[in-house]
Amino acid sequence: MTLVVRDYDEAIRFYVEGLGFTLVEDVPQGDKRWVVVSAGAGASLLLAQADAEEQRARVGDQTGGRVGFFLTTDDFDRDHTRMTEFGVRFLETPRNEVYGRVAVFEDLYGNRWDLLQPARA
Repeated sequence: MTLVVRDYDEAIRFYVEGLGFTLVEDVPQGDKRWVVVSAGAGASLLLAQADAEEQRARVGDQTGGRVGFFLTTDDFDRDHTRMTEFGVRFLETPRNEVYGRVAVFEDLYGNRWDLLQPARA
């Protein structure tokens, strides 16, 4: 999946240090870079720096204000604490639902995500 970002380096820092992703690739390609981060389990994001006004206008609003991304964890409290200490903005207090423990947060551009620890079956 591609996520349009304002700046490669600030996005790498946020996703790696703030959300705990792994930097998989950062390959220069002329005036662009091929930057891939991964949350594990085969899921990856291509961070694509906006290079036109139309793209810059969509940074942070790729899903029209809805939650469009899901970060699954096996330890909600650990990750919520680490993310909060990094400065990640949560839009609600954590809550328990039938499907698991969840809280909505925004990435550094305003895209909405769920931090989710699925309920045990």
